[in-house]
Amino acid sequence: MSSDPWGRVDETGTVYVRTSEGEQVVGSWQAGTPEEALAYFERKYEGLVVEIGLLEKRVKTTDLSSKDATAAIDHLRTQVDEHHAVGDLAALRTRLDALVATVDSRREERKVQKAKQTDEAKQAKEKLVAEAEELAQSEQWRSAGERLRALVDTWKGLPRLDRKSDDELWHRFSHARSAFSKRRKAHFASLDAQREEARKVKEKLAAEAESLSGSTDWGDTAARYRDLMTEWKAAGRAQREAEDELWSRFRGAQDIFFAARSATFAERDAEQGENLKLKEELAAEAEKLVPVTDLKAARAAFRSINERWEAIGHVPRDARPKVEGRVHAVERALQEAEESEWRRTNPEARARAAGLTGQLQAAVDKLRGQIDTARASGNNARADKLARELEGRQALLDQALKGLEEFGG
Repeated sequence: MSSDPWGRVDETGTVYVRTSEGEQVVGSWQAGTPEEALAYFERKYEGLVVEIGLLEKRVKTTDLSSKDATAAIDHLRTQVDEHHAVGDLAALRTRLDALVATVDSRREERKVQKAKQTDEAKQAKEKLVAEAEELAQSEQWRSAGERLRALVDTWKGLPRLDRKSDDELWHRFSHARSAFSKRRKAHFASLDAQREEARKVKEKLAAEAESLSGSTDWGDTAARYRDLMTEWKAAGRAQREAEDELWSRFRGAQDIFFAARSATFAERDAEQGENLKLKEELAAEAEKLVPVTDLKAARAAFRSINERWEAIGHVPRDARPKVEGRVHAVERALQEAEESEWRRTNPEARARAAGLTGQLQAAVDKLRGQIDTARASGNNARADKLARELEGRQALLDQALKGLEEFGG
């Protein structure tokens, strides 16, 4: 008979393992010595030790599910309970019991973690729904649309909740997206209608612009083009392709008209520049008539200048006031000379001037006598008053005498 601390083999080849409940039969061994029998069942024990160690490591270091871990523990416990190994089986049961406690603890931890993740996922989805419902009212069509698409991707990355909660939140989320899509579709449909209306208006404006491009009524046509441009801006934008094509037509027609007008004005400006030189020469010729020494000859010369002036034609607008002003100054000088000659040779006017001068002279003489009398009698206040009146009469007399001199008398 052979034995060790955990088992023995009797004379019949039966192998026993020692436990707290007494010896338990492990098996029968007939193929060799008792020592070989014990060694064989001790190796089976060591195999169980290795398996339990590996399971402990998997439970602690991997995401082995509680279900799979429990099944593995039960399998090993069955092997231990069946006493097919020689060794400290009670120690193995203790390790398996500890492993059960570890698995239960991990199960509770995962349950708590899952509940936490579920709560976080619910909050995240509620936040996504709230943002989607806010975006549903936005008119920032591009950015809001892009953001809603990003929210869908975020939603897909979140864990599912219980069916009821998940379905309710998804319904709100989907409804918000649908509401935004419906509003955006209506907006662009309205925009398309507006752009089509703008296209029709601009089609007419482009056609009118083209019909005016050959006009030579420079002022009225240019004014009409300005009105057409105002109407163009007020019409709004058509579809891009139509807008570009119509603008090209509209602008091209304007360019044709204004290029023709510019060419005509350039030709006219050149002609008017030559006219200005001619009128400046006439203005210089007229200015030589002043001062007037021979009124009759000056008048004849000015008539000749004026006839040639009228035959020349227009000059540039900005130069017109200056050159015409020079001729008008000569014309005024001739008129003044004519008036002076008329006053000098008009007998009635001379007689009136002489009569007025006499009356003023008599009034002055009378006032001087009154002043002398007042001062002689000591009435200085009256004398001063009469002296002030005398100053006014004397000034009138001086002016009248000057006028009388013009008549040569």
